[in-house]
This record gives sequence, structure tokens and C-alpha cells, in this order.
Amino acid sequence: MTIMLWIVALAMTATALWRLPALRYGDPTQRALWVCAAGFAAAVWCRVPQVKHALDNSAVTDLSALAKYLTSLVAILAALRYVTAVYGEPSGDSDRHIAVSQRISHVAHTCAAVAMTAQVVLFFTVVDRSHPTVDFASAQEGQWGGALFLTIQYSYLGVAAATCCYQWARAARRAETRTMGIGLALMAAAAGLYTIYPVFRTVTTWTSPEVSDITMRTVADSVTMTVACLWAAGAAVPTTMAISARWNARRALRRLHPLWSELMNSFPHLAPQQPGAEVSESLRFAPSLDIRLDRRTREIAEGLEQLRHHATSELLPVAEDLAEAHHDPEAAAEAYWIRAAQQSLKSGKRSAVPSRRLREKPLTSAVAEASWLARVAAVPVSDGLVQLLHQRAGEPPIAPAFQAGGTGRATTRT
Repeated sequence: MTIMLWIVALAMTATALWRLPALRYGDPTQRALWVCAAGFAAAVWCRVPQVKHALDNSAVTDLSALAKYLTSLVAILAALRYVTAVYGEPSGDSDRHIAVSQRISHVAHTCAAVAMTAQVVLFFTVVDRSHPTVDFASAQEGQWGGALFLTIQYSYLGVAAATCCYQWARAARRAETRTMGIGLALMAAAAGLYTIYPVFRTVTTWTSPEVSDITMRTVADSVTMTVACLWAAGAAVPTTMAISARWNARRALRRLHPLWSELMNSFPHLAPQQPGAEVSESLRFAPSLDIRLDRRTREIAEGLEQLRHHATSELLPVAEDLAEAHHDPEAAAEAYWIRAAQQSLKSGKRSAVPSRRLREKPLTSAVAEASWLARVAAVPVSDGLVQLLHQRAGEPPIAPAFQAGGTGRATTRT
């Protein structure tokens, strides 16, 4: 258990440090997430045996309990603020649940200072702290001062957590993306545990069950760690997916660079700026990756459209026949067509009438198109295969400009 507490405490601290820039640059939702992460981290640290022992044996006996409960309230208060910030203002009767959560959040914020002040006063006046305890809540069983202190804590915690659970569960069912739904569902599960647990601890505080302090301490630590892990995982899922999407976009750009570079060098009028080396392209930070990926796929598509003037109408069927033995025949056929047309371009052969278009593909996004083009670009095409394609499908006639001593490089749109 001690090792797990250390792991969870360090993980939550790392999450809080990772989100620290949100205090200065983030919107209200990001700032609320940081406060929530920091509050949970502090609450878990107060349970780590070494930290708990140091705090409990300081000048203030059982200081770890007071710090743990106050930071838990701060964390759940930030969670409520996150809920209201995400939903914004209600727009009609169908958003009644948003108005309810806003009223609860308003009352919770108003009562937070009163509750915390009351807890501090009770802690230093009527709570029995004659000696450090293994489990503070269990030690206060039968003591009206300690029971009142804990009732304030658990009532506030339970109501706020129930509100978060209700809103996050609704939002998870209506999430626009699967990843956001998973993240919200995990956060709702964490809030659900913090809704049930306070009821259980409030009952045990007033009824004094015959359970050892060590057992209750283990239960409390387990619940806190589970809640912290679920909440951290839920909050991290969308960010993790975003990082994964960025990585995939960067990898796609790298895989498309050779094909894109060849086409843009052949048709320089299609590119806003000439392609650079792959290393220099990978070090660019503007525009964003998704914009660059979308632009690159469109420029490749325009380049392939230009290549239609350098391919015969028979080239695509011949390429498809030769690609049947390939493990990825559709991508191989397109790769064969592209290489054969590029070779005709280099040889200065061009038809005034473009050949048939490449097969239409059900691609609904730039990411899907980039994935397809990466498959095409990955197919190796030998010089011998290009010669065979030209033997069977023929080539366009030599362009007049090339015959007159031109370079054969396309410089104008058709």
C-alpha cells in the first residue's frame, strides 16, 4: 500500500506540474483542472506514511488529517468549477440540468469558506487530538466534536461529487468523440466513488462499528487512490489522444515527404514555397501539423492531376493488372501509375488531353487521405517495372516545348 501511495502521489504531482502553465495561459476549464489535480496530489501526499508521520508529530497533532480534508474540499470545488465552465450558460428548458449544477456550484462556493472555517475552528477547539492517530476518522468515533467536523467534510464532499458525477455521466453519453466520452466516464466513476464513500464514513463516524483503525485506514487510502487514478486517467485521455494525433500527423508528413517533394519540384507552381530537406521540414513549427498535413495532401492530389497529361489511357489498367500479385494491389497500382507517369514527364512526353482519373476512394478526411497516400508512397517501383509499364501501355508523344530544347518541366496549369 505504501508503494502505491508513493506512485499515485508522484503521478498526481507530475500531472499538476504538467498542467501548471494553465494558470497563466489556460482558459477557466484548464485552470480548474490544474487546481483539481493539485488538490488531489496534496490530499494523497498527506496519506503517504512518511509525510503523515512528519505532519502528525509536528507542533499540530494530526495536522495531516486537517490538510488532507481541506485539500480534498479544494479539489472537489475545482471539479465543480470545471463542470460549470465546460457547460457554460443554459440555453433553454432542455438545459435545466446545467442550471441546477450552476446553482449547486454557486451554493458550494459560497459555503466553502464557511465550511473550511468551521472545520479549522472545530479542529483546534473541540476535536480530541491528544495523540497522533492511525486513522483520524476512526479515532473520532463517539466524539461529538470529531463527528461534527467529519460530517461537515463528508456532506460537502458528497453533494459536490454527486453533482460532478451526474453532469459528467450525462456529458459522456453525449460526447462528440469516443475519447472524450471515455475520459468523462472515468471522471464520472471517480466522482461516483466520492459520492458513496462519504455516506459510508459519515455513518461509521456516528455509529462506531467494530472495525480496526488499520482496516479503516486501508479502506480510506484505497478509495482515495482509486478516485485519484480514475480522475487523472479521465482528464488525461483527451490530451493523450491529442498527443497521439500529433505524432501520427508528424509521421504522415515524414512518409509523404518524398512523393510530395518530387511532385512539387516537377510542378513548382502548385507549391506556395519550394520543398526543403526532410530534416528542415520536420523542424518547422508553423503552420500547425493538421494544416500542413491537409495542405500537403491537397498539393499531392493536384500534382497527380497534372500527371494525367503524362500517362496514356491504358496505363492505369496495365498497372492494375501488374499489381494483382502485390500484397496491397490497390496502392501498388497507383504507385506504378505515378512512377510511370513521372518517368514520361522527365522524358518530356506529354499529351494535351489528360488520361482517365485514378480510382475514386472513400476518403473522408485529410488523415485518411494521408494514410492512403503513405501506402502508395511506400510501394517500391523498379526501373524495369516502369519500362514494362511503358511497353504495354505506351507513352504520350514528346511535348513540342521539349523538342525545342525545353526542360520538360511543367510551369503552367492546364
